[in-house]
Amino acid sequence: MAGPLPRLLLAVNERPTLRETVARRLPDVPFAFLAEADPSAATTVEAMLLGSLARDAAQWEPRAYPRLRFVQRAFAGVDDLPFDRIPESVQVAGNVGGYAPFVAEHAIALALACGRGILAGNAAVASGQARPAPELRSLWRETVVVLGYGAIGRAIADDLRPFGVRVLGLNRTGAPASGCERMFPADQLRAAVAAGAVVFDCRPLTRRTAGSMGAAEFAAMREDAAFVNVGRGGTVVEEALFRHLEAHPRFRAALDVWWQEDFLHGRLTTRFPFARLPNFVGSPHWAGIAPQVSEYALGTALENLARFFRGERPRHVVDRAEYVGLDRGPG
Repeated sequence: MAGPLPRLLLAVNERPTLRETVARRLPDVPFAFLAEADPSAATTVEAMLLGSLARDAAQWEPRAYPRLRFVQRAFAGVDDLPFDRIPESVQVAGNVGGYAPFVAEHAIALALACGRGILAGNAAVASGQARPAPELRSLWRETVVVLGYGAIGRAIADDLRPFGVRVLGLNRTGAPASGCERMFPADQLRAAVAAGAVVFDCRPLTRRTAGSMGAAEFAAMREDAAFVNVGRGGTVVEEALFRHLEAHPRFRAALDVWWQEDFLHGRLTTRFPFARLPNFVGSPHWAGIAPQVSEYALGTALENLARFFRGERPRHVVDRAEYVGLDRGPG
């Protein structure tokens, strides 16, 4: 005999223990995977856990679910969602905090790699060269600026405490936040980036942040500063960063996020040869990958879904106005 029709639809990559975890965390909520759901389920689904659109929900049509009221993203970002097709009655939340410990760790690793010349050191070892050393820098007691002082930004600040750093931040309003000595509002981006020896960009890609780090912002930074982006590639003008790195050899940059990312086929492309520059370090959007990530991130997403099904307001509901009409074109 068939069970109750689902109230929750899972549009995520199925993996071992996923069904058991969902059943344990949401014991009173019938659920089904999108790929196996009976067509009649469209009339009963109230919420979705949504992973990759290309991989898990290529044919997803939000308006086909008349009772749908909440979409919880499995990932932190929501900039790729079709907000023009999602009814305004449907709340959407990113998985804020679900990847924060791991992305923060990776961001600091990138900062250390470009500051301490790790790639150059590896090349020197390979060639049997001990000296001379390149210009090396330390985070010790430096001023760091965190653009986007949310879950990832706070985790970066916390992890940097042993270095004795001075932490400045930037958020939308400039409202103070714990662990941050000074907070800049978003409209003072240029002043914020000018203040740091290392600038971490953790911001989401929205209509406000798209292309906000351009030539003028890089020109405002210290000549020997480092820029680390673990947020979204689209917050940065690609050519502006490349030209700045070319023209300012003491300036350094480290990226984990890119402008053209194709996760379905495992590829990324750039319009400029960043990896050939000696003052650049990159990784292909690996910051959120670690053995512990799946369980941790799934837990935060399911907790927010539990809030919805308990009749509470979910956390981290996004302002759809920041995403409708978002231009995701080349930086």
